[in-house]
Amino acid sequence: MAEELPEGTVRNLLDQESLKWVFVGGKGGVGKTTCSSILSILLSRVRSSVLIISTDPAHNLSDAFQQRFTKAPTLVNGFSNLYAMEVDPTVENEEVGEGMDGLFSELANAIPGIDEAMSFAEMLKLVQTMDYSVIVFDTAPTGHTLRLLQFPSTLEKGLSKIMSLKSKFGGLLGQMTRMFGVDDEFGEDAILGRLEGMRDVIEQVNRQFKDPDLTTFVCVCIPEFLSLYETERLVQELTKFEIDTHNIIINQVLFDEEDVESKLLKARMRMQQKYLDQFYMLYDDFHITKLPLLPQEVTGVEALKDFSGHFSSPYEPTTSRDSIEELERKISTLKQQLNDAETELDRIRKGKQKA
Repeated sequence: MAEELPEGTVRNLLDQESLKWVFVGGKGGVGKTTCSSILSILLSRVRSSVLIISTDPAHNLSDAFQQRFTKAPTLVNGFSNLYAMEVDPTVENEEVGEGMDGLFSELANAIPGIDEAMSFAEMLKLVQTMDYSVIVFDTAPTGHTLRLLQFPSTLEKGLSKIMSLKSKFGGLLGQMTRMFGVDDEFGEDAILGRLEGMRDVIEQVNRQFKDPDLTTFVCVCIPEFLSLYETERLVQELTKFEIDTHNIIINQVLFDEEDVESKLLKARMRMQQKYLDQFYMLYDDFHITKLPLLPQEVTGVEALKDFSGHFSSPYEPTTSRDSIEELERKISTLKQQLNDAETELDRIRKGKQKA
């Protein structure tokens, strides 16, 4: 049965050369930023150029790489092809004039989520003009992420609503904007033009998001009930949005090493094992990567590189492996001692025979 399970690493993502968008998401505090940072490092080894974008308002990319990032792509220290940027999709476009801003606020009130969706669309429009081989999204906790993934349909609704208003009221909107002293460049036509201009981006991105050759979603979790529940919710929603997901990273796993004596640790291991079994039962066709709980935080490029080995080869507890190697060394030494003893015994026997 074990042979039929997909490999427990992220090698499938590294081997999939067609991938353009990689989303990394999950419950808050499970290690999404660490996992997305390491994924981007691994991808930078097999791709010509990689961009990692944090869309979490509580940005942690700067902490992970120990380098300050902004809303402009910045080369990560120690790399020639890995760039990082931190954007906040909830921030409205600062370049919009007051009149336009007011009308957009009204629009935002009429269609929930449209402001966020438009900011995200603007960002994707910008990203698409950049020539990156693959883009990794370090997303905010689950609910926020799902809103981002809904943005194509949110924008479509907004566009349809505006169009229906235009056909229903004709030039009334235009008359109202002029009556309130709003310039033409911030008026109805400008808003319609901007929304229309995004239609292509919406359709293109929507197609790309739903194409498993181009987009995949990596779920990060820990072996606990709430995280299992959140992962199941996320997988269900992604399926609804027709977004491919076939990788789960289970972080902070306590491996059953032989020298563990703590009752607390043993109890935690038993609890984790129960949820690990459930993960494997629920997602038997997923690539499930288990990562060990470390005694220290993984921050800085070197620490991230060191930890990246666990992503490309299944983790084995060091104690068990060391004890096997130690046993092999002991057996080898004992064999050598036996050979030496037999040689010495032969020499003594021969000496006695001569005497």
